Amino acid sequence: MPPETGPPAARAVPPFDPELAEALAGPRALAREPYTPQNLAARQERDAAERPRPTVGELRADGRFEVEELRVPGPPGGPDVTLVSARPAGISGPLPLLYYLHGGGMITGNAWSVLPRLLREWAAPLELAVVSVEYRLAPGARYPAAVEDCYAGLVRVAGHAAELGIDASRVVVGGKSAGGGLAAALALLTRDRGGPAPIGQLLLCPMLDDRDRTFSSRQMAGVDTWDRTSNATAWQAVLGDRYGAAELPPYAAPARARDLSGLPPAYVEVGSAETLRDEAVAYAQAIWRAGGRAELHVWPGAFHGFDTLAPRAALSREAREARTRWLRRILNRT
Repeated sequence: MPPETGPPAARAVPPFDPELAEALAGPRALAREPYTPQNLAARQERDAAERPRPTVGELRADGRFEVEELRVPGPPGGPDVTLVSARPAGISGPLPLLYYLHGGGMITGNAWSVLPRLLREWAAPLELAVVSVEYRLAPGARYPAAVEDCYAGLVRVAGHAAELGIDASRVVVGGKSAGGGLAAALALLTRDRGGPAPIGQLLLCPMLDDRDRTFSSRQMAGVDTWDRTSNATAWQAVLGDRYGAAELPPYAAPARARDLSGLPPAYVEVGSAETLRDEAVAYAQAIWRAGGRAELHVWPGAFHGFDTLAPRAALSREAREARTRWLRRILNRT
């Protein structure tokens, strides 16, 4: 079935939170034009121009953070992977680590632009190191390029934890949107390969299911900031000829996983008014059914990326506080 476009005609849709709805009409509103196979190349070019990367000097924030770019060996047959490593300045001893995978549908985004918020909200108050991964993007690099880049970086960081000042026994993998999906895939991959074992997975509005069959995918078509058309375009770019296949590895789309046992505790967050709602809720439920631990938050009236577009809204503040509380509990539990 082709993706639906345009506003719903006679479909009941959860209302947006009033503050968030106001932000959608404001000057900082994201472009509502969906990604399509026809406009993807132009949109990637435009996104890169509109989201300039902060420099290492800017990320250091007048000496408050230590920041360096690392080039580490990539997966077999692949190029080296760039990691951006950052930590609060002046703190001795190994720090716990948030190994972070940026969003952007696996078709856009970069490792640098997400760091100012991560450093401000988590690294400084929690005395936490952050490594952000510059994984390869689709369609230039299709599955399994991105997840293998993320795995290679994690193995390298864990294996060189002492020289990086990182506590390898306290690593949380996390990400937002496509990054949340990659974090879930990475938790599965490192479990199955016997790789470095994270103590938690932070999955923010994760992109988990390539099949576009959920009720929320159809319900929010033409409404959400990341709708069914954009989602299908991104998955098609990532999977290429395998898009729509009856069988896929869970490391390509974690919603395909048949075994979610033995995974680290998960924080799963999604909005009630977004395309990815039902697949995120289903993933948390599947973890519970497998005997695992998951904390699920469904923010009422929230669209995809709500806290980025409306950071001062009450709902955005509550979401950030909930994430921080979970991180603190996970790190203190070990």
